[in-house]
Amino acid sequence: MTKALERREKLRAALIRAAERMIAERGLAGLKTRDLAREIGCANGAVYNLVADVDELILRVGSRTLLRLDDALTLATSAGEPSPRESLARIALAYCDFAAENLQLWRALFEHRVQVDKPLPDWSVHDQMQLFRHIYQPLAALFPERSPEELGITARSLFSAVHGMVALGLEQKLVAVPLPALRKEIAGLVRAMIDGLVACDVKRSGGG
Repeated sequence: MTKALERREKLRAALIRAAERMIAERGLAGLKTRDLAREIGCANGAVYNLVADVDELILRVGSRTLLRLDDALTLATSAGEPSPRESLARIALAYCDFAAENLQLWRALFEHRVQVDKPLPDWSVHDQMQLFRHIYQPLAALFPERSPEELGITARSLFSAVHGMVALGLEQKLVAVPLPALRKEIAGLVRAMIDGLVACDVKRSGGG
């Protein structure tokens, strides 16, 4: 690697870290390329020699957030009782805790929208989809008769339910819920959903 290329990569990494700090402090709406350029010591226009556009910069920050979330969910999976039902409850709680502790970065994952006709880069899609394995694997153990497509739909449905509770519960307005109460409700929801799905499968198979 030439010195010029090495310097560019270091400056690019510094830009992404600076954007991450700015979003964490100000939220997505507070991300300003002029301020970023000043912080890393380059001209404003030089930012676009390091990333293609603001979309890429936000997605790069998002991938860093998703990687840390992945680590948190991995830890939750192995942190207690090995039953799939309880693993899913712990994963949901870890998701809630991560969102509460990284509120602006977590919000940015969902607030950012690229243009309709602009596809997401493969690396960004991969980083997002990787997280679903944490939900998919316990569901596959609970429902071995279900097809991969069915399990995928159930995983997305379970995530949507938990995400909705977290998003509303952490909203800093009238619907805000104290974190301990929110965690209790989320764990109860996940267990109730799993129990209901198991009961439905038993009934459908003629076991009850």
